[in-house]
Amino acid sequence: MKMILACALILLVSFLLGAAQPSEVAVLTVDGPINPATAAYLTANLQSAADRGDRLVLIEMDTPGGLDSSMRGIVKEIFAAKVPVAVYVAPSGARAASAGAVIALSAAICAMAPGTNIGAAHPVTMGQKVEKVMEEKILNDAEAYVEGIARNRGRNVELAKKMVRESISVSAERALQEKVTDLIATDRTDLLKKLEGRRIVKGGRETVLRLSGAKVVLHPMGNRDRILNTIGNPDVAYVLMLLGILGIFFELSTPGAIFPGVIGGISLILAFFAFQTLPVNYAGFLLILLAFVLFIAEIKIVSHGILAIGGAIAFILGSLLLFPSPEPYLRVSRWIIALTCLATALFVTLVITKAVQAHRQRPITGPEGLIGTAGVAETDVGAQGKVLIRGEYWNARSNEAIRSGEPVEVVGVEGLQVTVRKRNGTVP
Repeated sequence: MKMILACALILLVSFLLGAAQPSEVAVLTVDGPINPATAAYLTANLQSAADRGDRLVLIEMDTPGGLDSSMRGIVKEIFAAKVPVAVYVAPSGARAASAGAVIALSAAICAMAPGTNIGAAHPVTMGQKVEKVMEEKILNDAEAYVEGIARNRGRNVELAKKMVRESISVSAERALQEKVTDLIATDRTDLLKKLEGRRIVKGGRETVLRLSGAKVVLHPMGNRDRILNTIGNPDVAYVLMLLGILGIFFELSTPGAIFPGVIGGISLILAFFAFQTLPVNYAGFLLILLAFVLFIAEIKIVSHGILAIGGAIAFILGSLLLFPSPEPYLRVSRWIIALTCLATALFVTLVITKAVQAHRQRPITGPEGLIGTAGVAETDVGAQGKVLIRGEYWNARSNEAIRSGEPVEVVGVEGLQVTVRKRNGTVP
Protein backbone atom coordinates (compact mmCIF):
# COMPACT_ATOMS: atom_id res chain seq x y z
CA MET A 1 0.00 0.00 0.00
CA LYS A 2 2.86 2.37 0.84
CA MET A 3 4.50 1.54 -2.51
CA ILE A 4 1.30 2.39 -4.38
CA LEU A 5 0.91 5.68 -2.53
CA ALA A 6 4.56 6.60 -3.26
CA CYS A 7 4.13 5.90 -6.97
CA ALA A 8 0.90 7.90 -7.07
CA LEU A 9 2.64 10.81 -5.33
CA ILE A 10 5.53 10.74 -7.83
CA LEU A 11 3.11 10.71 -10.78
CA LEU A 12 1.13 13.60 -9.26
CA VAL A 13 4.28 15.70 -8.75
CA SER A 14 5.49 14.94 -12.29
CA PHE A 15 2.11 15.94 -13.68
CA LEU A 16 2.05 19.18 -11.73
CA LEU A 17 5.60 20.05 -12.79
CA GLY A 18 4.74 19.32 -16.42
CA ALA A 19 1.61 21.42 -16.17
CA ALA A 20 3.55 24.27 -14.59
CA GLN A 21 6.00 24.35 -17.49
CA PRO A 22 4.60 26.59 -20.27
CA SER A 23 4.12 25.06 -23.71
CA GLU A 24 6.16 26.30 -26.64
CA VAL A 25 5.56 27.79 -30.04
CA ALA A 26 8.45 26.24 -31.96
CA VAL A 27 9.80 28.52 -34.69
CA LEU A 28 11.68 26.85 -37.56
CA THR A 29 13.41 28.70 -40.38
CA VAL A 30 13.69 27.70 -44.04
CA ASP A 31 15.85 30.20 -45.89
CA GLY A 32 17.11 28.72 -49.15
CA PRO A 33 16.47 25.78 -51.49
CA ILE A 34 14.50 22.75 -50.33
CA ASN A 35 16.90 19.80 -50.18
CA PRO A 36 17.50 16.65 -48.08
CA ALA A 37 19.13 18.72 -45.31
CA THR A 38 16.02 20.92 -45.10
CA ALA A 39 13.77 17.86 -45.01
CA ALA A 40 15.83 16.26 -42.23
CA TYR A 41 15.77 19.50 -40.21
CA LEU A 42 11.99 19.94 -40.44
CA THR A 43 11.24 16.26 -39.84
CA ALA A 44 13.36 16.09 -36.69
CA ASN A 45 11.89 19.28 -35.25
CA LEU A 46 8.28 18.28 -35.99
CA GLN A 47 8.86 15.07 -34.06
CA SER A 48 10.54 16.95 -31.19
CA ALA A 49 7.61 19.39 -31.05
CA ALA A 50 5.20 16.48 -30.73
CA ASP A 51 7.29 14.96 -27.94
CA ARG A 52 7.31 18.28 -26.05
CA GLY A 53 3.62 18.84 -26.63
CA ASP A 54 4.12 22.22 -28.29
CA ARG A 55 1.03 24.26 -29.10
CA LEU A 56 2.21 25.24 -32.59
CA VAL A 57 5.08 24.75 -35.02
CA LEU A 58 5.70 27.92 -37.04
CA ILE A 59 7.81 27.52 -40.18
CA GLU A 60 9.10 30.88 -41.40
CA MET A 61 9.87 30.41 -45.09
CA ASP A 62 11.76 32.17 -47.86
CA THR A 63 12.65 29.71 -50.62
CA PRO A 64 12.97 29.60 -54.42
CA GLY A 65 11.94 25.92 -54.41
CA GLY A 66 13.93 22.71 -54.50
CA LEU A 67 13.81 18.95 -54.88
CA ASP A 68 10.48 17.21 -55.43
CA SER A 69 11.48 14.24 -53.27
CA SER A 70 12.41 16.46 -50.31
CA MET A 71 9.22 18.48 -50.74
CA ARG A 72 7.00 15.40 -50.68
CA GLY A 73 8.74 14.10 -47.59
CA ILE A 74 8.13 17.40 -45.78
CA VAL A 75 4.46 17.50 -46.87
CA LYS A 76 3.90 13.99 -45.50
CA GLU A 77 5.47 14.97 -42.18
CA ILE A 78 3.27 18.09 -41.96
CA PHE A 79 0.09 16.10 -42.58
CA ALA A 80 1.15 13.46 -40.04
CA ALA A 81 2.28 16.00 -37.41
CA LYS A 82 0.55 15.77 -34.03
CA VAL A 83 1.14 19.49 -33.51
CA PRO A 84 -0.59 22.17 -35.63
CA VAL A 85 1.77 23.50 -38.31
CA ALA A 86 1.72 27.03 -39.71
CA VAL A 87 3.86 28.26 -42.62
CA TYR A 88 4.62 31.97 -42.61
CA VAL A 89 6.15 33.40 -45.80
CA ALA A 90 8.29 36.19 -44.39
CA PRO A 91 9.85 38.74 -44.15
CA SER A 92 8.60 41.23 -46.74
CA GLY A 93 10.28 40.47 -50.04
CA ALA A 94 10.38 36.74 -49.35
CA ARG A 95 8.72 34.09 -51.51
CA ALA A 96 7.40 30.56 -51.38
CA ALA A 97 8.05 29.41 -54.92
CA SER A 98 7.87 25.99 -56.55
CA ALA A 99 8.33 23.34 -53.84
CA GLY A 100 7.97 26.03 -51.18
CA ALA A 101 4.49 26.90 -52.45
CA VAL A 102 3.35 23.29 -52.14
CA ILE A 103 4.71 23.04 -48.59
CA ALA A 104 2.93 26.27 -47.64
CA LEU A 105 -0.37 25.01 -49.06
CA SER A 106 -0.04 21.78 -47.05
CA ALA A 107 0.17 23.55 -43.69
CA ALA A 108 -2.86 23.85 -41.42
CA ILE A 109 -2.32 27.61 -41.53
CA CYS A 110 -0.71 29.46 -44.43
CA ALA A 111 0.18 33.07 -43.66
CA MET A 112 2.14 35.67 -45.60
CA ALA A 113 3.82 38.97 -44.86
CA PRO A 114 3.00 42.01 -47.01
CA GLY A 115 5.18 42.21 -50.10
CA THR A 116 5.66 38.45 -50.44
CA ASN A 117 4.50 36.05 -53.14
CA ILE A 118 3.61 32.39 -53.58
CA GLY A 119 3.33 30.10 -56.59
CA ALA A 120 5.30 29.14 -59.73
CA ALA A 121 5.09 25.46 -58.84
CA HIS A 122 5.57 24.05 -62.34
CA PRO A 123 7.75 20.90 -62.08
CA VAL A 124 11.25 21.22 -63.54
CA THR A 125 13.27 18.22 -64.70
CA MET A 126 16.73 17.99 -63.15
CA GLY A 127 19.03 18.55 -66.09
CA GLN A 128 17.46 15.83 -68.23
CA LYS A 129 15.71 15.93 -71.57
CA VAL A 130 12.42 14.07 -71.29
CA GLU A 131 9.96 13.08 -73.97
CA LYS A 132 6.78 15.08 -74.39
CA VAL A 133 4.61 12.24 -73.12
CA MET A 134 6.75 11.80 -70.00
CA GLU A 135 6.79 15.56 -69.41
CA GLU A 136 2.98 15.60 -69.55
CA LYS A 137 2.84 12.72 -67.07
CA ILE A 138 5.09 14.59 -64.64
CA LEU A 139 2.96 17.72 -65.00
CA ASN A 140 -0.31 15.84 -64.47
CA ASP A 141 1.10 14.09 -61.42
CA ALA A 142 2.23 17.38 -59.87
CA GLU A 143 -1.13 19.01 -60.64
CA ALA A 144 -3.09 16.16 -59.05
CA TYR A 145 -0.77 16.23 -56.02
CA VAL A 146 -1.30 19.95 -55.41
CA GLU A 147 -5.04 19.61 -56.05
CA GLY A 148 -5.30 16.97 -53.34
CA ILE A 149 -3.38 19.14 -50.87
CA ALA A 150 -5.47 22.24 -51.59
CA ARG A 151 -8.73 20.30 -51.33
CA ASN A 152 -7.65 18.71 -48.05
CA ARG A 153 -6.84 22.11 -46.53
CA GLY A 154 -9.93 23.83 -47.96
CA ARG A 155 -7.95 26.17 -50.21
CA ASN A 156 -8.66 27.46 -53.75
CA VAL A 157 -8.17 24.31 -55.81
CA GLU A 158 -8.30 25.99 -59.23
CA LEU A 159 -5.70 28.61 -58.40
CA ALA A 160 -3.48 25.96 -56.82
CA LYS A 161 -3.69 23.93 -60.04
CA LYS A 162 -2.81 27.01 -62.09
CA MET A 163 0.32 27.45 -60.01
CA VAL A 164 1.44 24.09 -61.39
CA ARG A 165 -0.09 24.08 -64.88
CA GLU A 166 0.51 27.74 -65.79
CA SER A 167 3.33 28.48 -63.31
CA ILE A 168 1.55 31.58 -62.00
CA SER A 169 2.65 33.40 -58.88
CA VAL A 170 0.43 35.67 -56.77
CA SER A 171 1.03 38.38 -54.19
CA ALA A 172 0.09 38.02 -50.54
CA GLU A 173 -2.96 40.23 -51.01
CA ARG A 174 -4.28 38.30 -53.98
CA ALA A 175 -3.50 34.97 -52.31
CA LEU A 176 -5.66 36.03 -49.36
CA GLN A 177 -8.41 37.29 -51.64
CA GLU A 178 -8.40 34.07 -53.68
CA LYS A 179 -8.40 31.96 -50.49
CA VAL A 180 -5.06 30.35 -51.15
CA THR A 181 -3.68 31.60 -47.83
CA ASP A 182 -5.41 32.24 -44.52
CA LEU A 183 -4.16 35.63 -43.39
CA ILE A 184 -1.59 38.42 -43.76
CA ALA A 185 0.58 39.43 -40.79
CA THR A 186 3.22 42.12 -40.62
CA ASP A 187 5.54 40.14 -38.34
CA ARG A 188 5.71 37.11 -36.06
CA THR A 189 4.13 38.89 -33.09
CA ASP A 190 1.22 40.09 -35.23
CA LEU A 191 0.78 36.60 -36.63
CA LEU A 192 0.60 34.93 -33.20
CA LYS A 193 -1.96 37.50 -32.04
CA LYS A 194 -4.14 36.80 -35.06
CA LEU A 195 -3.85 33.04 -34.53
CA GLU A 196 -5.05 33.21 -30.93
CA GLY A 197 -8.41 31.43 -30.70
CA ARG A 198 -8.36 30.39 -34.36
CA ARG A 199 -10.15 27.15 -35.18
CA ILE A 200 -8.31 24.56 -37.27
CA VAL A 201 -8.86 20.93 -38.19
CA LYS A 202 -6.29 18.52 -36.78
CA GLY A 203 -6.62 14.78 -37.08
CA GLY A 204 -10.15 15.11 -38.43
CA ARG A 205 -11.25 17.12 -35.40
CA GLU A 206 -11.68 20.83 -34.98
CA THR A 207 -9.38 22.37 -32.40
CA VAL A 208 -8.84 25.89 -31.10
CA LEU A 209 -5.37 27.44 -30.95
CA ARG A 210 -4.51 28.75 -27.48
CA LEU A 211 -1.17 30.52 -27.84
CA SER A 212 -1.51 33.03 -25.00
CA GLY A 213 1.29 32.46 -22.49
CA ALA A 214 3.17 30.05 -24.75
CA LYS A 215 6.91 30.60 -24.93
CA VAL A 216 8.20 31.38 -28.43
CA VAL A 217 11.39 29.36 -28.94
CA LEU A 218 13.61 29.48 -32.01
CA HIS A 219 14.98 26.16 -33.22
CA PRO A 220 17.64 27.02 -35.82
CA MET A 221 19.20 24.43 -38.09
CA GLY A 222 21.89 22.42 -36.29
CA ASN A 223 25.54 22.32 -37.33
CA ARG A 224 25.17 18.97 -39.09
CA ASP A 225 22.18 20.02 -41.17
CA ARG A 226 23.73 23.44 -41.79
CA ILE A 227 26.90 21.84 -43.17
CA LEU A 228 24.90 19.46 -45.38
CA ASN A 229 22.74 22.36 -46.56
CA THR A 230 25.84 24.40 -47.44
CA ILE A 231 27.44 21.51 -49.33
CA GLY A 232 24.27 21.21 -51.42
CA ASN A 233 24.85 24.70 -52.82
CA PRO A 234 25.99 24.41 -56.49
CA ASP A 235 28.79 26.97 -55.99
CA VAL A 236 30.17 25.08 -52.98
CA ALA A 237 29.86 21.71 -54.73
CA TYR A 238 31.70 23.12 -57.76
CA VAL A 239 34.58 24.47 -55.69
CA LEU A 240 34.80 21.21 -53.69
CA MET A 241 35.04 19.26 -56.94
CA LEU A 242 37.91 21.46 -58.19
CA LEU A 243 39.73 21.19 -54.85
CA GLY A 244 39.29 17.42 -54.97
CA ILE A 245 40.73 17.10 -58.47
CA LEU A 246 43.67 19.40 -57.69
CA GLY A 247 44.40 17.68 -54.38
CA ILE A 248 44.44 14.20 -55.93
CA PHE A 249 46.63 15.46 -58.81
CA PHE A 250 49.24 17.01 -56.49
CA GLU A 251 49.29 13.89 -54.32
CA LEU A 252 49.92 11.68 -57.36
CA SER A 253 52.57 14.02 -58.77
CA THR A 254 54.39 14.33 -55.42
CA PRO A 255 53.79 11.06 -53.52
CA GLY A 256 54.19 11.39 -49.78
CA ALA A 257 52.95 14.97 -49.52
CA ILE A 258 49.84 13.52 -47.77
CA PHE A 259 48.11 16.86 -47.09
CA PRO A 260 46.94 17.50 -50.70
CA GLY A 261 45.71 13.92 -50.99
CA VAL A 262 43.74 14.09 -47.72
CA ILE A 263 42.13 17.44 -48.58
CA GLY A 264 41.48 16.33 -52.16
CA GLY A 265 39.89 13.03 -51.13
CA ILE A 266 37.59 14.65 -48.56
CA SER A 267 36.60 17.43 -50.98
CA LEU A 268 35.85 15.00 -53.79
CA ILE A 269 33.69 12.77 -51.58
CA LEU A 270 31.74 15.80 -50.32
CA ALA A 271 31.32 17.00 -53.91
CA PHE A 272 29.89 13.62 -54.96
CA PHE A 273 27.51 13.79 -51.99
CA ALA A 274 26.31 17.19 -53.20
CA PHE A 275 25.90 15.83 -56.73
CA GLN A 276 23.14 13.54 -55.40
CA THR A 277 20.96 16.58 -54.74
CA LEU A 278 21.89 18.57 -57.86
CA PRO A 279 21.13 18.18 -61.60
CA VAL A 280 24.61 16.98 -62.59
CA ASN A 281 25.62 16.55 -66.23
CA TYR A 282 28.59 14.18 -66.10
CA ALA A 283 29.70 15.27 -69.57
CA GLY A 284 30.50 18.61 -67.93
CA PHE A 285 32.45 16.82 -65.19
CA LEU A 286 34.45 14.88 -67.79
CA LEU A 287 35.20 18.09 -69.72
CA ILE A 288 36.62 19.66 -66.54
CA LEU A 289 38.68 16.52 -65.94
CA LEU A 290 39.93 16.69 -69.55
CA ALA A 291 40.87 20.34 -69.01
CA PHE A 292 43.21 19.41 -66.16
CA VAL A 293 44.72 16.61 -68.24
CA LEU A 294 45.44 19.12 -71.03
CA PHE A 295 46.93 21.60 -68.55
CA ILE A 296 49.25 18.91 -67.19
CA ALA A 297 50.18 17.86 -70.74
CA GLU A 298 51.08 21.49 -71.54
CA ILE A 299 53.53 21.48 -68.63
CA LYS A 300 55.13 18.22 -69.78
CA ILE A 301 54.98 18.89 -73.54
CA VAL A 302 55.72 22.32 -74.95
CA SER A 303 52.90 22.84 -77.48
CA HIS A 304 53.29 26.63 -77.67
CA GLY A 305 50.03 27.10 -75.77
CA ILE A 306 47.75 24.90 -77.91
CA LEU A 307 47.09 22.38 -75.14
CA ALA A 308 46.55 25.18 -72.60
CA ILE A 309 44.02 26.92 -74.85
CA GLY A 310 42.20 23.62 -75.40
CA GLY A 311 42.20 23.04 -71.64
CA ALA A 312 40.75 26.50 -70.98
CA ILE A 313 37.95 25.93 -73.52
CA ALA A 314 37.15 22.50 -72.03
CA PHE A 315 37.19 23.99 -68.53
CA ILE A 316 34.75 26.79 -69.38
CA LEU A 317 32.39 24.50 -71.31
CA GLY A 318 32.47 21.86 -68.56
CA SER A 319 31.72 24.46 -65.89
CA LEU A 320 28.73 25.78 -67.85
CA LEU A 321 27.38 22.28 -68.54
CA LEU A 322 27.99 20.81 -65.08
CA PHE A 323 24.62 21.83 -63.58
CA PRO A 324 22.22 22.36 -66.51
CA SER A 325 19.06 23.66 -64.89
CA PRO A 326 16.62 26.43 -65.80
CA GLU A 327 16.50 27.38 -62.12
CA PRO A 328 19.26 29.87 -61.16
CA TYR A 329 19.64 28.44 -57.64
CA LEU A 330 20.58 25.06 -59.16
CA ARG A 331 23.35 26.47 -61.37
CA VAL A 332 26.91 27.56 -60.66
CA SER A 333 27.20 31.35 -60.47
CA ARG A 334 28.86 32.86 -63.53
CA TRP A 335 31.22 34.93 -61.37
CA ILE A 336 32.37 31.75 -59.60
CA ILE A 337 33.13 30.17 -62.97
CA ALA A 338 34.94 33.32 -64.11
CA LEU A 339 37.06 33.49 -60.94
CA THR A 340 38.01 29.79 -61.01
CA CYS A 341 38.83 29.92 -64.72
CA LEU A 342 41.00 33.00 -64.18
CA ALA A 343 42.74 31.47 -61.16
CA THR A 344 43.36 28.20 -63.01
CA ALA A 345 44.66 30.04 -66.10
CA LEU A 346 47.05 32.13 -63.96
CA PHE A 347 48.25 29.03 -62.12
CA VAL A 348 48.87 27.08 -65.33
CA THR A 349 50.59 30.08 -66.93
CA LEU A 350 52.85 30.45 -63.90
CA VAL A 351 53.74 26.77 -63.88
CA ILE A 352 54.42 26.72 -67.65
CA THR A 353 56.57 29.86 -67.36
CA LYS A 354 58.62 28.33 -64.57
CA ALA A 355 59.00 25.10 -66.56
CA VAL A 356 60.24 26.97 -69.66
CA GLN A 357 62.67 29.00 -67.54
CA ALA A 358 63.97 25.79 -65.96
CA HIS A 359 64.57 24.27 -69.42
CA ARG A 360 66.42 27.38 -70.57
CA GLN A 361 68.69 27.61 -67.53
CA ARG A 362 72.27 26.49 -67.91
CA PRO A 363 72.91 23.21 -66.06
CA ILE A 364 74.73 23.68 -62.76
CA THR A 365 75.41 20.01 -61.95
CA GLY A 366 77.00 17.13 -63.83
CA PRO A 367 79.51 17.43 -66.69
CA GLU A 368 77.38 20.02 -68.51
CA GLY A 369 77.43 22.17 -65.39
CA LEU A 370 81.23 22.54 -65.63
CA ILE A 371 81.21 24.18 -69.04
CA GLY A 372 81.91 27.88 -68.71
CA THR A 373 83.21 27.47 -65.15
CA ALA A 374 86.31 29.49 -64.25
CA GLY A 375 89.37 27.96 -62.62
CA VAL A 376 93.15 28.33 -62.34
CA ALA A 377 95.98 26.32 -63.90
CA GLU A 378 97.76 24.36 -61.16
CA THR A 379 100.53 23.33 -63.60
CA ASP A 380 101.47 24.29 -67.11
CA VAL A 381 98.74 23.05 -69.39
CA GLY A 382 99.19 21.94 -72.97
CA ALA A 383 98.53 18.43 -74.13
CA GLN A 384 98.07 17.67 -70.46
CA GLY A 385 98.21 19.33 -67.08
CA LYS A 386 96.16 20.01 -63.95
CA VAL A 387 93.67 22.74 -63.11
CA LEU A 388 91.77 23.71 -59.94
CA ILE A 389 88.01 24.12 -60.50
CA ARG A 390 85.50 24.67 -57.67
CA GLY A 391 88.05 23.43 -55.16
CA GLU A 392 88.70 20.21 -57.14
CA TYR A 393 91.75 19.17 -59.15
CA TRP A 394 91.05 18.03 -62.70
CA ASN A 395 93.23 16.58 -65.45
CA ALA A 396 93.21 19.13 -68.21
CA ARG A 397 94.38 19.79 -71.73
CA SER A 398 94.36 22.86 -73.94
CA ASN A 399 94.92 23.80 -77.56
CA GLU A 400 97.05 26.72 -76.39
CA ALA A 401 99.91 27.01 -73.97
CA ILE A 402 98.79 27.98 -70.50
CA ARG A 403 101.25 28.73 -67.71
CA SER A 404 100.78 27.70 -64.08
CA GLY A 405 98.68 30.20 -62.12
CA GLU A 406 96.88 31.65 -65.14
CA PRO A 407 93.04 31.83 -65.06
CA VAL A 408 91.28 29.29 -67.25
CA GLU A 409 87.74 28.48 -68.42
CA VAL A 410 86.28 25.05 -69.09
CA VAL A 411 85.08 24.57 -72.68
CA GLY A 412 84.55 20.81 -72.71
CA VAL A 413 84.40 17.68 -70.56
CA GLU A 414 85.48 14.17 -71.59
CA GLY A 415 85.26 11.67 -68.79
CA LEU A 416 87.59 12.86 -66.04
CA GLN A 417 89.48 15.31 -68.25
CA VAL A 418 88.45 18.86 -69.04
CA THR A 419 89.37 21.01 -72.00
CA VAL A 420 90.25 24.56 -71.00
CA ARG A 421 91.32 27.85 -72.51
CA LYS A 422 92.78 31.03 -71.18
CA ARG A 423 90.33 33.31 -69.41
CA ASN A 424 90.54 37.06 -69.40
CA GLY A 425 90.58 38.59 -65.94
CA THR A 426 90.97 36.90 -62.60
CA VAL A 427 89.32 33.83 -61.15
CA PRO A 428 86.19 34.81 -59.14
